[in-house]
Amino acid sequence: MANTLEAIRVIDTDTHVTEPPDLWTSRMPRKFADIAPHVETNPETHHTHWRIGDRWLMAVGFYAVAGWKEHPPSTPNELDEVDPGAWLAPERLQRMDEYGIYAQVLYPNLIGFESTAFINLGAEASLACVQAYNDFITEFASADPDRLIPIAMLPFWDVDQSVTEMARAKEMGHRGILFANKYELIGLPSFTDPHWDKVYAAAQEMELSINFHVGFSASMDGSAKSMKNLLNSFDPSVAARGTALGLMSNADSIAAIVTSGLCERFPRLKFVSVESGFGFIPYLMESLDWHWKGYGAKSPLLPSEYFARQCYGSFWFERQTLPLLSTYPDNFMFETDYPHPTSMSPGPASPAELPKVHIQKAFADVPPEIARKALHDNAAAVYHLS
Repeated sequence: MANTLEAIRVIDTDTHVTEPPDLWTSRMPRKFADIAPHVETNPETHHTHWRIGDRWLMAVGFYAVAGWKEHPPSTPNELDEVDPGAWLAPERLQRMDEYGIYAQVLYPNLIGFESTAFINLGAEASLACVQAYNDFITEFASADPDRLIPIAMLPFWDVDQSVTEMARAKEMGHRGILFANKYELIGLPSFTDPHWDKVYAAAQEMELSINFHVGFSASMDGSAKSMKNLLNSFDPSVAARGTALGLMSNADSIAAIVTSGLCERFPRLKFVSVESGFGFIPYLMESLDWHWKGYGAKSPLLPSEYFARQCYGSFWFERQTLPLLSTYPDNFMFETDYPHPTSMSPGPASPAELPKVHIQKAFADVPPEIARKALHDNAAAVYHLS
């Protein structure tokens, strides 16, 4: 089995690129120079943070914990403390080779997690921010377009502009779009509401997957302030519990996708619950089907059948649950979440092994055809890869 696994070109379906300090200041029109997202030294932390208007966001190195020397709440702050693979494309490709990863799907940090800060800049400037990010990640991926797979950010606060940006991103080589599962937190309709149908219809026509990432902030105070309050009272046991339960909160979004009529309206659209985990989902589907029948709900397919037809999840550290992959062999994909705190990035304070070592151990008893689907084939189908 080891030789079989080594022959698989592993596709990592959830990774992040740490934004360089000049991402927006170098790409946005000059008229937005005074309001473009930029970095400054925070007077309280004395570290370089992102700033948008009067909102202080995370330190520039905060999301890039790969290889970090200490447990939380300690994190990198400055870019020179960060694994260079987090933000430089040549070094990213080198890290992928070290990890045994052939291709990676690329997500943002700041503009994905801190969307409200961008929305508040106004319609024209916020759209320019989205376009600047999509241009940047296209350039990043150009270092090796076969191995670096960009996912487009949308100006989701404007449905028509979102559709226009989707077409532009598709033309640039993006393989899916980033969406969120809690838009109601910022006063927009739920992602299952027909309000979004124009976006879904366009994605289905363009064959772009809808990728729901677990991270979405509705904070209006600025994440630097929120994080300072959290770190001052940091308890590792509480953090472990909160992270585990936070990841399992994907169950709510997955259940909504398969019970809301969304799959029936868009039967060819692929929905991805990024960073979902795997082991609890066979139970979730069995429970949904049982209660669907028990309450007399009606639809052409059962919830589990909609899931099997067009929904996907991703997992990373799991081992004990992998025998259950045979229940949904076509629906789950491997990821590392590099370079985030929960990622499979070895270091002095991480339980992670090199991904290629983990794969050899975790998939040793998984049937070869199922291992190949989870490590390559399913992702290749979702993101149109070879």
